[in-house]
Amino acid sequence: MQQDSSNHGNEGESRLRRIKVGSEGKNGEADDSTRDAGGGMGYDAFGTSSDGPVVGGASSMSARDEQTWSMLAHLSILLSLITGIGGFVAALIIWFVYKDRSDRVAFHALQSFWYQVAWAVILTIGWSLTGILSLVFIGLLLIPVMLLATLVPIVHQCYAAYQVNNGMDYRYPIVADMVDKNHRFG
Repeated sequence: MQQDSSNHGNEGESRLRRIKVGSEGKNGEADDSTRDAGGGMGYDAFGTSSDGPVVGGASSMSARDEQTWSMLAHLSILLSLITGIGGFVAALIIWFVYKDRSDRVAFHALQSFWYQVAWAVILTIGWSLTGILSLVFIGLLLIPVMLLATLVPIVHQCYAAYQVNNGMDYRYPIVADMVDKNHRFG
């Protein structure tokens, strides 16, 4: 069986690399200071460098893994279509699991969590008012508006997931600034 030479070098030389948050180039490529090429200052699979553990916000995940989990945090809203509350619970679980491994994933998961919570509150109030006003027939006019408002967070988070999958760090209005201010992510 022939191995792909792009990821396999000579024995003792690892061509796979780990990337620090913020050290990527335009195309997701690592700069040379983060590559472990047989004794370089790179990272192994467990978040340690050749000089010891990675400290101070560095990532112990590959850039592709960060991108995938960040995207899944945004797509967690689709669970809400099935379970009702599963979306923000899934985003919170992703944050708990990856908060110490990757600042990028933690940022996107926490941002997705708070965005979903905010929309859950808005939609709960909106649908409650629509239900109450339906008793006097005025609320019947609000049903199409609320149906449209219910689709807004789903479409918006799917767009955010698309942007993250394309390498952009998508930021929700207001929520992203709140997450940055309270947690100082990287």
